[in-house]
Amino acid sequence: MTTTLENPTATISAQEPTWLAKRRAAGLDQFNNLPLPTARDEAWRFASVGKLSIDDFNPVETPATTTLDALTERSVLVTARAGRAVFVDDAPARFEGVSAELIAQGVIYLPIAEAIEQHPELMEQYFLQESTELGSKKFFGLHAATVKAGTLLYVPKGVQIANPIVNYYWTSAERAAVFPHTLIIAEDNANVSVVDLFFSETEANEALNVSVSNIHAGAGAHVFRKIVQDWNEKTVSFQLDTIVAERDAQVKNIAVNIGAQRARFESQTRIEGAGADVKMYSLTVAEETQEFDQRTFQTHNAPNAVSDLLYKNALLDNSRTIFSGLIKVAEGAQQTDAYQTNRNLLLDPTAEANALPGLEILANDVRCSHGATTGNVDQAELFYMMQRGIPRRVAMQLMVFGFFEEVIEKIESDELADNLRQLIHKKFDAKIA
Repeated sequence: MTTTLENPTATISAQEPTWLAKRRAAGLDQFNNLPLPTARDEAWRFASVGKLSIDDFNPVETPATTTLDALTERSVLVTARAGRAVFVDDAPARFEGVSAELIAQGVIYLPIAEAIEQHPELMEQYFLQESTELGSKKFFGLHAATVKAGTLLYVPKGVQIANPIVNYYWTSAERAAVFPHTLIIAEDNANVSVVDLFFSETEANEALNVSVSNIHAGAGAHVFRKIVQDWNEKTVSFQLDTIVAERDAQVKNIAVNIGAQRARFESQTRIEGAGADVKMYSLTVAEETQEFDQRTFQTHNAPNAVSDLLYKNALLDNSRTIFSGLIKVAEGAQQTDAYQTNRNLLLDPTAEANALPGLEILANDVRCSHGATTGNVDQAELFYMMQRGIPRRVAMQLMVFGFFEEVIEKIESDELADNLRQLIHKKFDAKIA
């Protein structure tokens, strides 16, 4: 793995404000000077660090108009929406802003570049202010130095947005490096949902993704974010997400991971207000030699709050998953309810699931639990279906859907849930013929 990329800031505007230029410079310094992860690092335990490479990936020029238009036409997984952005290789392909009615209520939904220009004070307060503590700080630095694609969503106090905001991020060019950024700021008692989708144009174009998401949920706010990661299996992906929840905020985050050759997902949740309730769900389908590395950190700094995490992984062939999660309860965070569960279903004897759940509790009046289970496919059930003419791969697919349905039903959108089922079907179908 290289420690530098060829001129990573080449496509950044020279007109950016001083505060952002300083953050970019600090990020580049962080990327260039922090050491590479090694297998000895606790934050990278069990990960195949030696096989992780970002060599020769770089930002690329804007794709041809025909490519931008074609991928916009394919960006249709969610039709009922309040706004949509489509990016290809970090270049804007299409932007549909929110309605005039929402704008009149103070809602801001803009591409990152326009948000920096039009709302500098808001962006200075929030943009690139939440890094990662889970091992990928070096790669966050690269993101900070390079990011230009992504959106800001700001929802003022009390504003309700019925339909979701939808962001699509595509890769197209060979060995493109992309750096998507989703920034969600929901003020007190606001209500909003966001869907982020990550796709590759073809099965062949190699790419590097270093994406960041920050959710700031004010008092009583309701935020629901859904993530669909279906890069091709020649992509290396880092997804670095944070959630900050204030008093009585309700945040739900669902991540569906299907693609990438190697994908690392770091999720940090920080509860800063009493009564907050944060739910985190994930489902992952791993096959061939895919590796999914999941690191989570639930921090309770306020009393009477809830966090609940459920990650489910289904593994085939020689694939690998790693789950490492920590719940930390501060001294004053009494009457905390915090839960963490990782469940792994091994569909082949050569698949490998690693789990490292943990607790660090400094308060004495809490309810906290953590656990991980790994089990093999029920051979009797598999044999039963195969005896009735169902191919082995199809039978395993049916078992996976049964395993995942607990999470899929929480998506609260029949259209998106059905489309996700189709994406998982597609992953299996490629092997059945």
